Parts: sequence; structure tokens; C-alpha cells
Amino acid sequence: MKLEQNDMSMLFSTTPISDLFFTEYLSESNGDFIKVYLYILFLSKYNKDIKVNDLSKKLALNFKTIQDALKYWEDLGVITKKNTGYILNNLQEMELHKLYKPRLSSAINTEETNKNKYRASAIENINNSFFQGIMSPSWYHDIDLWFKKYHFDEQVMIALFNYCFERSALHRNYIQTVAEAWYNNHITTFNDLDLYYQKQEKLNKMKKDITKKLGLSRNLTEYEEEYIKKWMVDFSYGLDVIELALKKTTSKSNFSFDYIYKIISDWYDRNLKSAEEVKQFLIDLKNKTKNIKALEKKSYNNYEQRQYEDLDAMYSNAIQAQSN
Repeated sequence: MKLEQNDMSMLFSTTPISDLFFTEYLSESNGDFIKVYLYILFLSKYNKDIKVNDLSKKLALNFKTIQDALKYWEDLGVITKKNTGYILNNLQEMELHKLYKPRLSSAINTEETNKNKYRASAIENINNSFFQGIMSPSWYHDIDLWFKKYHFDEQVMIALFNYCFERSALHRNYIQTVAEAWYNNHITTFNDLDLYYQKQEKLNKMKKDITKKLGLSRNLTEYEEEYIKKWMVDFSYGLDVIELALKKTTSKSNFSFDYIYKIISDWYDRNLKSAEEVKQFLIDLKNKTKNIKALEKKSYNNYEQRQYEDLDAMYSNAIQAQSN
């Protein structure tokens, strides 16, 4: 029989063994079967013809053991029988297909089959784009888990890896954190992600504008950024409304975002939705304040006048009493 391998190594090179062999096959395989596999893996580099009888002599194993070993590996898909011999299959590629290749015979419906095809394409894209085609098998399990947990479509999953790759943070903890954040922001489709990016871009611009208008020479703290996010996302206020609140800080040497937040929250509670409504409210409030002050002043003057009149009467009564 003839042994072949897709990638022929140079003469006298080492024989690479996939880590998958140790994690998936070593512990469950017969020692003699492992012995046969390792030897034919070594021989396959040189495309040598070898007979079962020769293997029996070379490995000091009986003929039946060699046949059983070849059948064992063939049943597992590790080797494929041909008319001229066997092909040793790539264990990583096998694992990839096991997880993502659509199984037409067991597919429940066409929709599920198509979904598997798209995911297989996505995982291949991730492998080639971010891992140079040598992604560790453990990533396949993680990606499959993230598909199920976060319900991302294939474009979002690729975008997730691209986002982390561009930040030189292509490790599981960081990817998991970003995926969790996207999920919490209700991102499942690429359209959702696009809208999220647009909101983030507007939010970042808002932060820069507010920092500039307040004359801050430092970065905003995490808590200050949360205030701005609440004004923009929860209250749906634009910079035109927020700037009206920022102007309230000009008379204060020391101010806090909590002070600005109280002002803006008050406007929101009053159901003021636009800058025009806020301006009108401030005008009305100013006029109301003036009226109150005028009323207080009038009341004060009347009170003072009554005091003086009472005083004059008191003195008149006192003088008349002395005359009598």
C-alpha cells in the first residue's frame, strides 16, 4: 500500500503531531494502534510504498493487529482508504468540520443546514484572517459557545474578532468582555452593530465637546462618562440642551457633574424635550422669580410703613398723656 500526506515535509525533518492527537485520541486508543499510527505518520512524509506484512515485521506486531489498527483509525476518520493505500487526514481540519460542517443527512431543515454553512464559512474566515490558518482547536469550542450564548450572526462574530484584533487584544477574556457588552446593547445582527457604532461615535463626540466647553484639561472619569451617556441615551438630549446646563457652571469656581446632572434631571422630569422648551422654561422661571421678589419687596415696604404709623401714634398718645 502507498501512504500519502497532503503536505510533504523535507527529508530528515521532524514529524509534527497535532495536539489534537493527544487531547482527542491518545487516552482512548490501544497502545499498539497508537504505535501503528505514529509510524505510518512518519512514513507518509516520503510517500513510500509499504505493505501490511512489512509493518508487522517493522513494528513487531502480528498481521491482525496491524489490520485492526488501520480499521480503527479509518473508522475514526483519521485515515482514509484509497485503492492504492491510505491518506492521513489533517486532525485540525477534521475537528473544524466536525463542529461546523453541515451534516446534510441529519439536518433538521434547510434553514439549519444553511446556518451551518454560514458558520463554517465564518470560522474559516476568522481562522485565516486572524490566526494565519493555524487557530488552536480550543477556539472552535469557544466560538460555538458564543454563537449559542449571544445569538450573534456570522458577520457580527467576524466583526468581534476584527475589533479585538485591531486593539492587539486577541485573547479570550477580552473577546468575552466585548461580546458581553455587545449582547447587553442588544446586538445580534450586523445592522444592530452598525447602529451601535453610530451611537458610540456620537457619544464619543459628545464627551469631547463637553470636555472642551468645560475647559477640562484631564480625561473624564468613568462616572462622569456615565452621566453623559445617561443624558444622551436615556434622556435623549443633544448638545444644545446639555450646553444650557453647562452654562450654569460659569458662576461657580467649583462644580461637579452631579450638580449638572441635577439640573438636567429636573428638566427631564418636567418633560422638557428640546432646547427651545428649556429656554422658555428658564425665561418663565426668571419672570416668576422677578414677580416673587417684587411681591416680597412690596409686602416689606407696607410692613415698614405700618410700623412707622404705629410709632407716630404711640408718640402722640404718649405726649397727650403727659399733658393731662
